[in-house]
Amino acid sequence: MKNYSETNRSKWHSNFQKRWASNGVRSLLIGSAVLALSSVPAHATGTVAGTDIENTAQATYTAPDGSIVEIPSNTVTIKVDELLDVNVVSNDPGDITTSPGATDQILTFQVTNTGNGQESFRLTADTAVGGDDFDPSLQQIVIDTDGNGVYDPGVDTIYVPGTNDPDLAPDESVTVFVITTIPDTPVDGERAEVSLIAEANTGTGAPGTSFDGEGQGGGDAVVGSTGADDDDSGFLAISQAEVTLVKTATVVDPFGGDRAVPGSVITYNLVATISGSGTLSNVVISDPIPASTTYVPSSITLETAALTDASDADEGEFDGTAISVEVGDVPAGETRTVTFEVTIQ
Repeated sequence: MKNYSETNRSKWHSNFQKRWASNGVRSLLIGSAVLALSSVPAHATGTVAGTDIENTAQATYTAPDGSIVEIPSNTVTIKVDELLDVNVVSNDPGDITTSPGATDQILTFQVTNTGNGQESFRLTADTAVGGDDFDPSLQQIVIDTDGNGVYDPGVDTIYVPGTNDPDLAPDESVTVFVITTIPDTPVDGERAEVSLIAEANTGTGAPGTSFDGEGQGGGDAVVGSTGADDDDSGFLAISQAEVTLVKTATVVDPFGGDRAVPGSVITYNLVATISGSGTLSNVVISDPIPASTTYVPSSITLETAALTDASDADEGEFDGTAISVEVGDVPAGETRTVTFEVTIQ
C-alpha cells in the first residue's frame, strides 16, 4: 500500500498532466487563430457593418476526482454599426484651360466610400462658388461606366439624382465627370471654381449622429468624421493665346547694293509672336512664292536652322508654289522666326 505522501504525489502528477493537456490544446487553438487572423489583410475602413462580434467567457475548476471542469458563460453578441463616411477629390492635375463660349468642358473627380458598409451617394455640382471670376453653366454630371477614368460620350452614364446614385462597397471608388459650358464674357486669365458634392443617402450630419436601424446588416448607421458628405473643387482657366505675324524683306542686288532689279535676291523674314496666355497648338507659317520671282532652293530656315525643301522629317517644305514650316506648339510670350529667299526674274 502507498503511503499518504506517495498517494498525493501521484494525484498531483495526474492533475498536472490533465491541466497541461487542456492548456496545450487551448494554446494550440489560440495560436492557430492568431495565424489565421494575421493572414487576412487589414481593411482600411475596419470591420464590415453588420458583422456580429461574439464572445463567451468560461470558468474552470478541479472536480473531486481530479478532472478539470469548464463552465461557459452566456454568449454576448454585439453587431457592428455602419459608419457613414465619403471622400471626394479632384483628379485634374491643375487648371483645365478653356476659352469663352466653349462647351463640353470636363472636370474629373473621384468619389470613394470610406465607410464600412455598402452605401449610395447622391451627387450635386456647384458651378457658382463664390470668390472666383466667372460662373460656367452645368451641362450634366456623368458616371465613368467603363472605369477607364476618361470621359467617353455615349459610353459613360449620365447621372440622374435618385435614379442611379453611385452605390459603393467599402473602399470602392467611382470616377465622376462634371461637364460645363463657358459663358462668352470671361477674359484671358480668369478662373472659375466648380465643386462636386457627395452625400450619403442614409443620412448626413455632425459626426456621431445615429440613424437607428438604418445600417447595413440591421445595425445603426453612425455619421463618421466627414459628416457623411464631402466635396472638392476643380478649376477652369481662360486661356486666349493669339498670334501676330510680321513680314519684312531685305534686297541684295548683283552689284552689292539693295536695288530690286532682275537677279536681285530677296530674303523674307517672317516673325510669329504669341501673346495672351496658354499655348497655341500646331502653328504653321506659310508663304506663297511671289510672281516674277523664283524660289532659291534650300533657303528655308527656322530659328536660323536650315531646313530641307522635301516633305520629310524636318519642319520645312517647298511644294513648288509656296514654302511651309510647321512650328508646332508655341507658348504665349514666345516667338518663332522663319526665313526664305527668292530671286527676281
